[in-house]
Amino acid sequence: MAADFELTFLGTGTSVGVPVIGCKCRVCTSEDPRNKRTRSSVHVRAGDVSVLVDSGPDLREQALREGLTKVDAVVYTHAHVDHVVGFDELRAFCWHREDPLPLHATADCMDTLKTMFGWAFSPENIFRGYIKPDPHIIAGPMIFGDLTVTPLPVEHAKAETVGFLFEMPGAPATAYIPDAKLVPESTIAILQRADILIIDALRSIPHPTHLSTEEALAIIAETGVSRGWLTHLGHENDHYELEAMLPQGVGVAYDGLKIRG
Repeated sequence: MAADFELTFLGTGTSVGVPVIGCKCRVCTSEDPRNKRTRSSVHVRAGDVSVLVDSGPDLREQALREGLTKVDAVVYTHAHVDHVVGFDELRAFCWHREDPLPLHATADCMDTLKTMFGWAFSPENIFRGYIKPDPHIIAGPMIFGDLTVTPLPVEHAKAETVGFLFEMPGAPATAYIPDAKLVPESTIAILQRADILIIDALRSIPHPTHLSTEEALAIIAETGVSRGWLTHLGHENDHYELEAMLPQGVGVAYDGLKIRG
């Protein structure tokens, strides 16, 4: 029997989303709904446990679209604006909680959160309508019910960045790396446990801080996963055309896509 596991792509776009403001290219003006990409994020449900990855600027829209009403913890990949600036939307997941909301991040990312949203972390934050964070520095695997979440260190610009491997008995081990330029051998070794790899593939042309399509496909092949998904896609990518050129077993993620165990 399959495990009660579900990963939802809340967003699959790059930092500016697709369509890009002011752009009239054929992808930005496409009528294919799969070419409408909000900023990258996923939500994982493992039984009764609800884990959100990042709190980007489109979190409100994404949560309403997917009917997301409960979050038990947030895990952050890194401190770039397109992954943290929707922080205030987390209020909606605190209104019906008695306990603070656990936030898990690297030391670098947590410092940024405390700087950007100092009011939330202040001892004077006592008003019930505000987000009440319970900060945790990521130091190794995290356990949420039957779900184990292992950090996957990667290199991405100057920000301390991690992806995550989600493991639950009976479900496909699913890795999520939305922002990376280099995946170290130590992380590749952890990825040998994965069945599914979701990975940054910004565009076909090389980029200084993101994986290209070719680079992402090479990592998928190196890990030997049975299924790969490309995410964090810029407006250089038309969904249909990109999907048509990919090898068997690799797909193009889109907003709302669900992986079930």
